[in-house]
Amino acid sequence: GTAFISIQAFPALLDLPQDLEVSGVSCGSRHTAVVTRGGELYTWGWGKYGQLGHGDSASSDQARRVEHLMAEGLRAEEVVCGPWTTYVHVLE
Repeated sequence: GTAFISIQAFPALLDLPQDLEVSGVSCGSRHTAVVTRGGELYTWGWGKYGQLGHGDSASSDQARRVEHLMAEGLRAEEVVCGPWTTYVHVLE
């Protein structure tokens, strides 16, 4: 089965864990990414080209933390989404 990803024409509320404070956000053509004050990166949306950063091409309507950055000890500082890409400025 193909995952259905809704495309919102207007802003919609998103459930993130309560203790997270978002410091930056960027939207691509079909995906979104946020950086938290704690240096975590969360992504969701259409992931066909791996732009969500989860090591696969799965899509998700739910925000998921990009675990690879945490595993490498990297802190996300800023994120910029392109049409089908995601660029992240990180610190060690």
